[in-house]
Amino acid sequence: MILVLGILSLVGCGIFTGIPAWIMGNGDLKQIRAGQMDPEGEQLTNIGRILGMISCILTGVVLLIYCLIFIVAIIGGAAGQK
Repeated sequence: MILVLGILSLVGCGIFTGIPAWIMGNGDLKQIRAGQMDPEGEQLTNIGRILGMISCILTGVVLLIYCLIFIVAIIGGAAGQK
């Protein structure tokens, strides 16, 4: 499930599935390393967690770029009205 959430976060759902993949992946990996879960799915869980992390980071970078563009547009518009 974590791998599916990680893949969906990259395909287009962004942080809506990226954050749960990241959080659930961390929790499952802790349980796997503590011996409470089957270690067979550790690699797929880690991949899903990493995909969720990448998606969240990319979404944050894109939002930051959009904010910078918006600020530049406001400053440019204000400078053009003088």
